[in-house]
Amino acid sequence: MSDIRDDVTEGFEQVHGYTPLGIWSAPGRVNLIGEHTDYNEGFVLPFAINRRTVVALGIRDDSRMNVASEFADEMAGIPLAELTPSRLEGWSAYPLGVAWALGEAGADLAAVPGVDLYIESTVPVGAGLSSSAAIESAVAVALDEVWQLGLDRPTLAKAGQLAENKAVGAPTGIMDQSASLLGRDDHAVFLDCRSLESELVALGFAEAGLELLIIDTGVSHDHSTGGYADRRASCEAGAAGMGVSSLRDLSVDDLPRARETLDDETFRRVRHIVTENQRVLDTVRVLRSEGPTAIGELLDASHLSMRDDFEISVPELDLAVETAQANGAIGARMTGGGFGGAAIALVPASGISRIQVAIDGAFAEHGFGQPTMFTVTASNGAQRDR
Repeated sequence: MSDIRDDVTEGFEQVHGYTPLGIWSAPGRVNLIGEHTDYNEGFVLPFAINRRTVVALGIRDDSRMNVASEFADEMAGIPLAELTPSRLEGWSAYPLGVAWALGEAGADLAAVPGVDLYIESTVPVGAGLSSSAAIESAVAVALDEVWQLGLDRPTLAKAGQLAENKAVGAPTGIMDQSASLLGRDDHAVFLDCRSLESELVALGFAEAGLELLIIDTGVSHDHSTGGYADRRASCEAGAAGMGVSSLRDLSVDDLPRARETLDDETFRRVRHIVTENQRVLDTVRVLRSEGPTAIGELLDASHLSMRDDFEISVPELDLAVETAQANGAIGARMTGGGFGGAAIALVPASGISRIQVAIDGAFAEHGFGQPTMFTVTASNGAQRDR
């Protein structure tokens, strides 16, 4: 972390011309299990990772907010009083959208001081590791502190989600921001997306001799377009067809009736959500009773459900998962919203190299671009660093 904190300070000074007041950071996340269940008011089990987005912030003597970053040439800015989703576009909609959302949560944007921001990140973009929530969460904790709002972490998570939904236009749930804000070393965040109640669940990967390998396929996805919104609409149609407010209200026992009631595609979308919710509950139970070496079958079953019922995988993700499974992974699945991004494999530490070599070879054999692979550990959530 020290290098990126120094870099973001230097970047801030070059762009804004003075020394920042402080440095804040927030992690990306891996979702261990529980995909597309969050906006269906279900259960998820993500954890914050040791890849972070870092924000340097300084106070202005006017009421304007300016944002700059290492990944964009232009600086964006707007008077705080003029912040509305319709005025925001591009990458700057993430940080500026958070400021607008904090206003919706009660911050008096006419009374708070203006700010300058500069952002850098080690969270890969487009890999399904929630680089967007890392930006939102880092900005949220920074603004909460300097504006003296005193908001709790669940409220900051809601502000990040509102920014993503309204300012960016991506119809995502609450999971990513919650993981980024609530994470803790060596723990997953077991989140009930209806009540927003959360519990920390010990992972114990290192103690069990395991590593979590990220396999970034390089196939980029965009949640503000296409398939993600279609899947969400299918879930809403399935809930309406079954006479419930949310698919959270259905259990595995309701699936025979759903098969009779719904068309085939909608039924398969519903079946994924219902069975995925049960897999999250089962994973939490197994982690607590038997430990991480026993969750492999649940990870594998989750991938099959996303591939066949929810239809959000792509050939590169399937190949990564199948190759990892065939070369010693305890379990593997795609992670994130789908249509690209990354897969995860829970792997004995001694077998990491063999699996990486096998995946590289399989991708080359199929004519796919070379994937990027690295391990992650469960990390603390958003915080002030300096």
